[in-house]
Amino acid sequence: MPRARLSSLHQHCWKPRDFDAELKALGDKARDLKSRKVQQLGELVIATGADTLTADELAGALIVLAETKDTRKMEAWAKRGAAFFQSRARPNAKASERDIGGTPAQPDGTQPVSRGKASA
Repeated sequence: MPRARLSSLHQHCWKPRDFDAELKALGDKARDLKSRKVQQLGELVIATGADTLTADELAGALIVLAETKDTRKMEAWAKRGAAFFQSRARPNAKASERDIGGTPAQPDGTQPVSRGKASA
């Protein structure tokens, strides 16, 4: 094969992929996404006022939510969540447009227990 043709072939050959570098980049991206998700969940807990709950209370409530199969409850929660985010997106909305009523019922329909100290 003529020498000019050989150098032409070498110029057009593709470079082998560096799978290790690609895996590292994907791992870094996954780590960043997980970190962002954790931060956003923490911000959501604070924004909803759930940071006043103890870790046990919050975990228990989240477990109940995750185990719920009642689609009506889930739809109601989703609607309430959407209204929460809408009210935060429109901070100048009239109070009557936002849900600022009394203390909401718990997922099982009961009222929440007071967080104050019990009197003896």
